[in-house]
Amino acid sequence: MEAFPHEYKVAASAASEGEITLTADGLTAITSAPPVQFDGPGDRWSPEDLLVASVADCFILTFRAIAKHSKLEWTSLECDASGTLDKDGRTTCFTAIAITAKLVVPEGTDTEKAHKLLEKSEQNCLVTNSLKSEVTLSAEVTVE
Repeated sequence: MEAFPHEYKVAASAASEGEITLTADGLTAITSAPPVQFDGPGDRWSPEDLLVASVADCFILTFRAIAKHSKLEWTSLECDASGTLDKDGRTTCFTAIAITAKLVVPEGTDTEKAHKLLEKSEQNCLVTNSLKSEVTLSAEVTVE
């Protein structure tokens, strides 16, 4: 891993109406638009979708690193994330993020250790740590 701080650069461009194009060096461009709740078309990623997707993605990547360091064998991890956008006084912001994680581990795995590593992943996820939202985790460990 590179030394901190890390810097990430993304560009957004748009006309007066229509979708927004998001680009970053070395990555495929993606388009976004407002969600249906803000009168958008509902058929493109929105900033709100991308933020919640970042939580789910970061949670899995964090778990992957922690599990590897802890020498935990695992088969698969599914992560659903949902975000609640609401008013906090006069500010519109995400007030809550809920993560549901379903981890599958091989026979003979210490499921209590696996569950603790899922909790540790939520506590160390850099995306959720960067948000002021309340974050909750519901975790399930299944032996295959």
